[in-house]
Parts: sequence; C-alpha cells; structure tokens
Amino acid sequence: MTLPVSIRLLVLAVAWLVMAAAVPAYAEKFGPDGAPDPTASVVDQETLLKQVPRIEGRIDIPDRKAAVLIQPAGRTWDYFHEVLLHWGGAIVILGTIALLALAYFIVGRIRIAGGRSGQKILRFKAFERFSHWLTAVSFVILGLTGLNITFGKLVLLPVVGPDAFSEISEAAKYLHNFTSFAFMAGLVLIIVIFFKDNLPEKVDLDWLRQGGGFIKNRHAPAGRFNLGEKLVYWLSLMAGIVVSLSGVLLLFPFYGTDIADMQLAQGAHAVVAVLFVALILAHIYIGTLGMEGAFEAMGQGDVDLNWAKEHHDLWLARQLEKERGPGRPAATPAE
Repeated sequence: MTLPVSIRLLVLAVAWLVMAAAVPAYAEKFGPDGAPDPTASVVDQETLLKQVPRIEGRIDIPDRKAAVLIQPAGRTWDYFHEVLLHWGGAIVILGTIALLALAYFIVGRIRIAGGRSGQKILRFKAFERFSHWLTAVSFVILGLTGLNITFGKLVLLPVVGPDAFSEISEAAKYLHNFTSFAFMAGLVLIIVIFFKDNLPEKVDLDWLRQGGGFIKNRHAPAGRFNLGEKLVYWLSLMAGIVVSLSGVLLLFPFYGTDIADMQLAQGAHAVVAVLFVALILAHIYIGTLGMEGAFEAMGQGDVDLNWAKEHHDLWLARQLEKERGPGRPAATPAE
C-alpha cells in the first residue's frame, strides 16, 4: 500500500524538525576582521567546570586522584594560599608586632612595685621548665620554617636567589616535619603538668575586675596562674591540638582522606598557625620586655619574693605555708 504524497511529505517534515531539535545549531560568528571565528563553538573553561565537577584525564595507574587535571576547589584553594593567606597572615603578624611595640612605648615595662627583695622562691621545677622549653623551642623552629613556606617566595627568594632558596626550603621542610614530633610531645607534657593549675577559679574574676595588674594602685589577686596566663594556656592548647592533627594529615597524605580533605587540613593548619604565632608573640613579650622578673620563672626556676607577692599572692601564701616547718611562725613576704 502506497502512502499518499501529502502524508509522506508531512512525515519527512516532522523528521527534519526532530533532527533539528536534537542537534544544536551554531550560528556562524565572525571576528573583528570579518573572518569566521574558529573558536566560536569552543566551550570556555568556566562553563565547562560548571557543567562537570572536575576534569579528569586517562591514566594507567590505579590511583584515580592522579587523573584529576582541573577542579574548581583547587582554584579556590590556590587563591586562598597565594593571596588571602599572604595578606591575612601579614596583617595578623605585623599588626601584632606593631601593637606590642605601641604597648611598650605607651605603658613601658611593668616594674616590681616594691623593688627586689633579694629573697627567692621556687616557681617551676626542672622538669616543668624542660617541658616548657621543649615546646617553646620546637614551636619557634616550626614557626620560622612554616613562615618560609607561606612567605618565603615573597620575602626570602628575591634576597638569596632561586638556588639558595631551594636548598633552604628543602632543609626547612624536613626540619619542620621532624620537629613537629618534639612539639607534640611537649604539648602532651604541658597538658598533663599544668592542667589543674589552669582551671577557672573565682579569684580570676577578681583579677579581671582589678585590671589584671595593669592599673596602678590596684592589686590583682591570683593563684599559681592568673586569668591572662590561663587564657594563653587554653588558647595555646586548642591551637596546638588543631595544628598537630592537621599536621599529621599533611605528613601522611591521603590515608583515609581525599583531595578536598587535604585542602581543608592545609587551610586549617595555615590559619591556626598564623593566629598561634601572634598569640605566642604576645606571650613572649610579656615574659621578656613587658614585665620585670617574669622571665626568671622559666629561665632559672625561682622568682623574687616581691614579684610573687605582687603577681601571684595566693600562690605565694600557699607555698610559704608548705615551706614553714613545725613550730615555726608563718613567714611573710618582704615588703
């Protein structure tokens, strides 16, 4: 049976319409010179990355991560690492140094109000000082080598040249990696030794109300550690745990993590480390230039009796009570 010509023409027209809908038509585009544009039908990278989460190549090894060529998250991480971290880190660290310098020129060094008594009292035992300095020295090494990772290309490379910078950075990388274990060991010791002395107490509120010892003619009572020292302890503890855990992930990459997890770990490690450096700069300032007699506590172990009376009177009273032998009257700090 032969279909009428009109029906055959209708079917053919429908077929052409279906084919036209299935295959997108590209209007010919021309360049500024009037010639046809050969890239008119090329999809740009931004559009392609929106259509496909990531672009992968073909590889012969079983590690699928190696096939990833481009992914949007990688560009975000690169912008954070090469732009935001540089600006943010510089503002935080240089800003902290500027504020500490301003405090020194305005307030000056906090002197022992009653002068030195000439009498000493033990504040930190040898093992306590060892734990502190193990953590402190390893932190300084980690801080300097870590800053080279972040700012070395901008600050050190133009000064020493590419060859020397490559050797310095390679050595700094290994030093950073292996020193991290000493830092984590010191952090554990700091937690165990000083945990109970840094728990909140009612006297901390009194210390805060009296201006923390920074207001003249006001005495701020405190136990072994005042509220300011306790805040440094807890902030350092939290920051130390974050940089340690994220650092372990970076030391042993892709053990239970993917690319996104590694980028998150690196970002957290960098941001917390920068804030940690700023915190410790303030801690170092108070312990050296900012306060007379403070460094002796961790440097020698003992402090002047008048310094202890001025900054940690409640702790001093307990220590004198312990040292007072049977039948002896209660000792009083020198005025």
